[in-house]
Amino acid sequence: PPRGGHAVQVLRTYPYRRRGYAFAPSGERSIARAFAKALRRARRLVYLEEQYLWSPHVMAAFAAAMTANPQLRLLAIVPHFPDRDGPLSAAPQLAARARSVQLLRRFGPDRVGVYGLENAAGTPVYVHAKVCVMDDVWAVVGSDNLNLRSWTYDSELTCAVLDQAGTGPDASEPGFAHGLRLALAREHLDRADGDDADLRDPGKAFDAFARSAAELDAWHSRGRRGRRPAGRLRPYRVPELSSATMRWAQPMYRFLFDPDGRPPPLRRRGTF
Repeated sequence: PPRGGHAVQVLRTYPYRRRGYAFAPSGERSIARAFAKALRRARRLVYLEEQYLWSPHVMAAFAAAMTANPQLRLLAIVPHFPDRDGPLSAAPQLAARARSVQLLRRFGPDRVGVYGLENAAGTPVYVHAKVCVMDDVWAVVGSDNLNLRSWTYDSELTCAVLDQAGTGPDASEPGFAHGLRLALAREHLDRADGDDADLRDPGKAFDAFARSAAELDAWHSRGRRGRRPAGRLRPYRVPELSSATMRWAQPMYRFLFDPDGRPPPLRRRGTF
């Protein structure tokens, strides 16, 4: 029997293999296609919590949406540091994220906010989430990350929830997507339940994140003197890597960290 007022779609990634899967002989990329379709319809805010934010190929779809819609803003919560911090593993990840963040900021420099998290003691918190909310109507939660590996190569599973008419932010109770964004925003800004009147509007929420992160960053710059401001966000700073490091890090990223699992015709067309 019916449960709730939302449409739920199960999305998957399976790679292309020469012998193929019986149920997906050319692989499956419904996660990538769902994101592409939702991004074409996004108008106000794309909210992300993302472990990697690596792939310039994937971020190009987000940059295209921001170019097509001058009012569209993007908020992203990412780890300050990679999960593997060895000399050969950190640089490829950092190089790819730097290119991705720079690409987004090139098309919307004042409409992109990228932040990392820390706890009350000031220790960075590793963000392992894979969440996206678009325009407080469409939300995905699952195993996939925003990179080619997750969109084409690994086996992934995610659920997309589309709030139906009468269940979104204009109703008496927020829909799933709107409620999820507000719950995460309250947590990151150290707000109590219900203290979100200024966060319900996507534009005001974007500004609230920026103010909170700037205040906490300034407190750290003053040597943590005085009372610690509320909030757990700090601006993410794109790492600076030498040209020598970039020369070996980028090929390693492409072939080892973020392989492309699409069949050759899709690779040539640059589609999913």
